[in-house]
Amino acid sequence: MKRIATLTGSAVIALMAISCSQPDTHDADVKALKDLETQWNQDYVAKDADRIATYYTDNAVMMGPGMPASVGKDAILETGRQMVADPAMTLKFQASKVVVSESGDLGYTQGAYTMTLTDPRTKKPIDDHGSYVTVYRKMSDGKWKVVADIATSEVPPSAPAPAMVKRHELKKHEAKKPSKPSGKKHKAAIVKRHPAGRTSHRSKRPPGLYATKHVKPVKKHRSKPGVS
Repeated sequence: MKRIATLTGSAVIALMAISCSQPDTHDADVKALKDLETQWNQDYVAKDADRIATYYTDNAVMMGPGMPASVGKDAILETGRQMVADPAMTLKFQASKVVVSESGDLGYTQGAYTMTLTDPRTKKPIDDHGSYVTVYRKMSDGKWKVVADIATSEVPPSAPAPAMVKRHELKKHEAKKPSKPSGKKHKAAIVKRHPAGRTSHRSKRPPGLYATKHVKPVKKHRSKPGVS
């Protein structure tokens, strides 16, 4: 029993010695990530797509606003080449928060970015800004590599342009539209007896107005004196 207790105590002391001998690299790791992103910004200024791709692991993923996710270093390299080929392209980002795990092998940065690109529709430069989160992993050689890079735009999307209707399609559409009723009802002619006994015709006239036929006056023949 004493021998087992002695071996157990020796193992605990050895583990404590190993843990105490491991240096605390937290502050150095935080500084390393800050320095890495400073250099990364400079590579975007130089528009060096090959250099930019070296910050990612082979199976990393990059998600940017308005574009599909790029999975893998090769896809990220192709996306980077398309971005830097834009003459108006600029990208700046700065972390406001840097976190490193207690194990010292994982970390992430959180911050804001500003970017300018050419709108593919209008062919004019557009400004974008938003926030980002980048997750890092420390490699066996002590270097930090990106495993996930995600950016979210804070600029609302622009309203879509109104659809243009071709002239012949517009005429075709109008031809199919049913004609609307005029809203006026035809009123039949009303035959009304005139107070004097004559017949009058009225059509679409207000009450009290009469349209009478022209009646020729009848001449009365007077008998001559002395003629019976």
